[in-house]
Amino acid sequence: MTTPQSLRADYVAIAAGAAALALILGALGFQYLGGMQPCELCIYQRWPHIAAAVIGIMGGGFLPRRLGVPLAMAVILLVATSGLIALYHTGVQYHVIQGPQACTVDHPYVLGSNVPPQVRCDVPVYVLGLVFPAWNALFSFLIAGTAIFALMKNAPQS
Repeated sequence: MTTPQSLRADYVAIAAGAAALALILGALGFQYLGGMQPCELCIYQRWPHIAAAVIGIMGGGFLPRRLGVPLAMAVILLVATSGLIALYHTGVQYHVIQGPQACTVDHPYVLGSNVPPQVRCDVPVYVLGLVFPAWNALFSFLIAGTAIFALMKNAPQS
């Protein structure tokens, strides 16, 4: 009788980092190919994904295997952090909670200045029925949950 092969923790870190990279590339695609300019909260959501991608892919590929579990947990924490920021941003766009003053009030645009008008954080942008940050929250929590599940499968059974 054979037992199912479980994923190594460093592979989980690489996979979660690659998934975070895919989300970043998707956001950049919407920005540069779709013309959707990001607001301040959108940018805040990107930083944990960028860190998760770098740490997961680079760390999982080059660090010793014994560091796989802490590395995978760091990547999971970063992806979940982006999901929490996205969840907050979703609440701001649905006007359930108040967003930061810096990006929820109109700032006057001076004609002829080099400063572009700021994108507001509380203006909903719908994609397939959900606001854009809700998709990030959904995918972030799905990635984090799947990675946790994969790590739990690796845990020694008592």
